[in-house]
Amino acid sequence: MSPTPRATALGGYAVFAALLSAAGLPIYIHAPKFYVDEFGVSLSALGAVLFILRLLDVVQDPLLGKLSSMTASKRGFAVGIGVVVLCAGMIGLFAVSPLFAPVAWFALMLTLVFSAFSFLTISFYAQGVGKGGTMQEGGHLRLARWRETGALLGVCVASIAPFVLISVIDAPFAGFAFGFAVLGVCALVLMRDEWRNDVPRKGSDFRVILQDVQARRLLLIAFVNAAPVAVSSTLFLFFVKSRLDAPGQEGVLLLLFFISAAVAAPLWGMLAQRYGIKLILLVAMFLAVIAFGLALNLGAGDTVSFALICVATGAAMGADLTLLPAAFATRMAKIAPNAAEGFGLWAFVSKLSLAFAAVLLLPMLERNGFTSSGQNDEDALWLLSLLYAGVPCALKLLAIALLCSTKLEEG
Repeated sequence: MSPTPRATALGGYAVFAALLSAAGLPIYIHAPKFYVDEFGVSLSALGAVLFILRLLDVVQDPLLGKLSSMTASKRGFAVGIGVVVLCAGMIGLFAVSPLFAPVAWFALMLTLVFSAFSFLTISFYAQGVGKGGTMQEGGHLRLARWRETGALLGVCVASIAPFVLISVIDAPFAGFAFGFAVLGVCALVLMRDEWRNDVPRKGSDFRVILQDVQARRLLLIAFVNAAPVAVSSTLFLFFVKSRLDAPGQEGVLLLLFFISAAVAAPLWGMLAQRYGIKLILLVAMFLAVIAFGLALNLGAGDTVSFALICVATGAAMGADLTLLPAAFATRMAKIAPNAAEGFGLWAFVSKLSLAFAAVLLLPMLERNGFTSSGQNDEDALWLLSLLYAGVPCALKLLAIALLCSTKLEEG
């Protein structure tokens, strides 16, 4: 084993992770509201599109895992194509006026973004399994600290960028899209040598992964544990503007949330190396339950209290995004070293929760009289609070129960 990888190599993993994360959660945060405000698309239509696209992943993600496995020997070339498609979709989504019906254009551009995102994520995490295996003991956790810290910093910048750019340029979302393309070029340059590492040429059968008890349990935990993030991400902007009555504060609060996650992620990783992944992950999950429980009682003017909740929930998410993938990568290194199919399944279960959040929550709010512009009655606002904070709280408790009954290997 290589005792210590170059910091520049690990830095490349951080930058590539930042690129991928900027195309993940921020899209769920920005895109629906952008298309509502700019083109008058209804919340129900957007929710339906997001759900249909996530259903596409039911078939697509496992197939993309197979494709990633088949192209492992040419991974650098395949990843380059993926980054081009990802950047083109992002520019089309935010910087090009729809060439036909806005909801259909939204669906087409998101299909490009999500498909490229899935393929790149699967390939990137599969490559990380091989990389972590060449490092000293605890290599998967060390790589995860660099990777997920980069990812969270990418989310920070992507979440706040449009709010910052609005004071600089007339089309902030177009500026965000072109800035994303520049980041894509930088990520490709920094990672150019990493794709040359040896990876197993032969893929793993999905059955090998699904027949493994620990792998199945980790996939289930990933699904349940991702759901609170999906719910809160989908409703965050609406909660701040309507429930807290704090329009204009969304950007600052988002930045606080993601910076907290980015700062906490390496700390959780270090604690996990000392005390074990399972114990530290449970601590972080309980922190999230407490924070979401407190958010249930917030109302107009409680912005400072919500800022503290953003710090706590952001820190808890830092553990989720760092420790669970590290645990899964450790298991894949033992049962499916190629890991592409494994992370195809991982991507599927993680994003499926976002699908259900979109198709259930947005139409439910609209049917109960909630509107993103204008006044809402107390019943609609209470439903918003219940969905934003109560549902994640219940889901986290379920994830805790599952984790408590699961044996984890340390990596």
